[in-house]
Amino acid sequence: MNEKTIALIQQPPAVLDTAQTLERAVAHIAEAAARGAQLIVFPETWVSGYPAWVFGMAGWDDAHAKRWYQRLLADSPVLGAHDDMHDGLAPIRAAAREHQVSVVVGINERARAQSGSLFNSLVTIGADGCLLNVHRKLTPTHTERNVWANGDAAGLRVVDTPVGRVGGLICWEHWHPLARQALHAQDEQIHVAVWPDMPEMHHIAARSYAFEGRCFVLCAGQYLTTADLPFDLLDAYRQGAGAEQSVDGVLFAGGSGVVGPDGMWLAPPLVGEAGIVMATLDLDCVDAQRHDLDVAGHYLRPDVFELHVDRRPRTGIALRDS
Repeated sequence: MNEKTIALIQQPPAVLDTAQTLERAVAHIAEAAARGAQLIVFPETWVSGYPAWVFGMAGWDDAHAKRWYQRLLADSPVLGAHDDMHDGLAPIRAAAREHQVSVVVGINERARAQSGSLFNSLVTIGADGCLLNVHRKLTPTHTERNVWANGDAAGLRVVDTPVGRVGGLICWEHWHPLARQALHAQDEQIHVAVWPDMPEMHHIAARSYAFEGRCFVLCAGQYLTTADLPFDLLDAYRQGAGAEQSVDGVLFAGGSGVVGPDGMWLAPPLVGEAGIVMATLDLDCVDAQRHDLDVAGHYLRPDVFELHVDRRPRTGIALRDS
């Protein structure tokens, strides 16, 4: 058997407080590692919170929206690929290195220290603390476009880690069939699916991805209550979270769980409470399930279909100095 242990962190971040969120992340990593986790996953934009308030502040020239966007921009980390001394995720990278675990975490990423744009990014960190991959959400959904810029395909990659080949997508990217195929074709064994919330349709997408890709899917959803938010964000945030999810103070109810490569739950969703979801994956099951279906192999028809993915980073500007 080729077994690996993973942990999904379903705990609230400190909304709009990256320093405190990183402190919490370090503590959660230490706890999960002590319980045997080799791969630790945090939900979408966990650093430092999903900006659901944007759905309630979508009007033109909204002064409140501008004020909260400025706070989010100032609070969002800038990544340093080669030097974690100047990296906005340095504490998480140090914790990964200390505990020798791989970490996947969703963040609001500021491209440069003074840039005016943000990306919804999924960051993969190796057990040595190095950045292995940064995937920026290709297309923000609906009103999310008021907060995040479009990503490119530079991070549409599956990377080698001590627990296996790991890839990931963010939220409604799971309904982008070409993005799914791009990862399937890279022999993904473990897929990280991060979301702010996990209603039934998101669970269906995760289970379908696992069955289609014949891989394990780690669903990570946020757990957040009204007590975790600044008071003057509550009304706007409720509009984004949905009235049905704000009962009894719960805005995002979690729903994190693990799906096997047969599409069945290996660790059922944890709903309505904070916690850590643990599971042990037998990677040999991936190969066994591909006997029937391998969408990047014997079930592929390259004579009929061909997919081209341009993974060159896009900055929109080429500066040439004399």
